[in-house]
Amino acid sequence: MRQDEWQRLAADHADRVRPWVDARLARRSAGRKHAVDDFLFDYYPFSPAKLASWHPGFGVVLKGPEARTYLAKSGYIEVSDGVTADPSRLTSKRPRLDLAIRILSGTMARPAMTGCFGLHEWAMVYGLDQGEVRHEDLPLRVSPNTIAATVDEIGLRCTHIDAFRFFTPAAVPLNGLEPTRATQPDLEQPGCLHASMDLYKYAFWFSPFVPSELVTDCFELARFARQVDMAASPYDCGDLGLTPIRVETPEGRQQYAAAQRELMNAAAPLRARLQSVLVGLQVAGSSFRGG
Repeated sequence: MRQDEWQRLAADHADRVRPWVDARLARRSAGRKHAVDDFLFDYYPFSPAKLASWHPGFGVVLKGPEARTYLAKSGYIEVSDGVTADPSRLTSKRPRLDLAIRILSGTMARPAMTGCFGLHEWAMVYGLDQGEVRHEDLPLRVSPNTIAATVDEIGLRCTHIDAFRFFTPAAVPLNGLEPTRATQPDLEQPGCLHASMDLYKYAFWFSPFVPSELVTDCFELARFARQVDMAASPYDCGDLGLTPIRVETPEGRQQYAAAQRELMNAAAPLRARLQSVLVGLQVAGSSFRGG
């Protein structure tokens, strides 16, 4: 790839992520929190600096004298006509690569399970008072009694281990399933908000081999998913600019179902793109190891 071309793409990427990165750094400097946007940096171990760094993806050779600056980044080597991602690094990533592909492929093959209405956040505060909740800086918009009554009436049908593991002890036995890390590849399904959010994780796991455009597309989807997540939660997120999705009401559950479908439709092509890229890395890694 010519230097003028990749530098233009790198600049476009910097412009795209700057609002998210700058806002995160400003909040951190001021000691402020944001339950939507900070989650994407606190829960997912991919720093603002890493998100801001542009990578072309595996197999692309960056040309021109400025390409050598990439040799200071992890995962790059110099080749005869420029600088490219080091294929030897794929060997150590094989176990995680196999897992991600298995999860993505299984998710695409299964029918969507709906009807959970985002009650995982409710299950995380089930039986707790305001002073005991995870997001102590956010007030609850409904009472503990309403939380308990809503969960008891609708029930819990969570399929995702990284939501289920935060359920309160009182909520755990109310769930129809008991997701574990071992069963995750067998339970993930496209209706799950967290399964869509985690596309970002599976993309950045393999940076710099996954193009930054795809990583950022997955980040943007994860941000939308987190907005739906918190809007449907029992927290008052009005100061974050979120209008509540009142899943404790029939109208709110219809609204959540519509947002869930929108998220599923947005995630499907991204999941397919990511799975295709990861399978390509799997093949390349096997070829390199075999050579």
